[in-house]
Amino acid sequence: MNQGTRSELISSLAEALRSATTTITHPLRVAIDGAPASGKTTLADELATVLRAQGRDVIRATIDDFLFPRAERYRRGQYSAESCYFDAHDRAALCRVLLDPLGPGGDRKFQTSVYDRDTDTPLSLPAAAAPTDAVLLFDGVFLLRPELIDRWDLRIFVSLPLEQTIDRARSRGTALAGSAAVIADIERSWQYRYIPSQQLYFATAHPTDHADIIVYNDQLQRPAWEVRLH
Repeated sequence: MNQGTRSELISSLAEALRSATTTITHPLRVAIDGAPASGKTTLADELATVLRAQGRDVIRATIDDFLFPRAERYRRGQYSAESCYFDAHDRAALCRVLLDPLGPGGDRKFQTSVYDRDTDTPLSLPAAAAPTDAVLLFDGVFLLRPELIDRWDLRIFVSLPLEQTIDRARSRGTALAGSAAVIADIERSWQYRYIPSQQLYFATAHPTDHADIIVYNDQLQRPAWEVRLH
């Protein structure tokens, strides 16, 4: 177990990515998994900044751009944990347009999104071409489930007690909107949808068992991390 500053954490992760890159001949596909509001997107962005400063070609993408349309992902109810876990994300499209093209034998022609949240409609973006030594930093929930586990070359899990995720979500909602109705909806979403879906994920997929690196993010400026590369 290591503990240090944010800068030391990011440097350690960058070194782990460098080491992992030496063993493959295609772009490095990195999963940054974790519960909502655990800090995984911020971590991915921080890591991308450092890697780009080192001259690496970084592809940033997120599971939020691989959602099914609203009617499908809420078909069991807006506050359904099962709907969140089973119905929300188009994992087949994620593999087809991003993870498989960047993987072994892929043509490296990829897309980073298949869905527009603003219009709730599918997207069909032109494909981009990745160099062999590119790094994909992909953040999102449920990335270490059985359907995706073998698509990653490096697996990072951002750990935060679930009761703290709702505190951070509440603080973020207050900063962005501040209305009592918004905060109440956040609390209801976490209580009935997001926290139970994470409990379902842990019970069925055991994500931390498959992680190469676990980042303990309860102290943002003094995180701890465990490197256990397989």
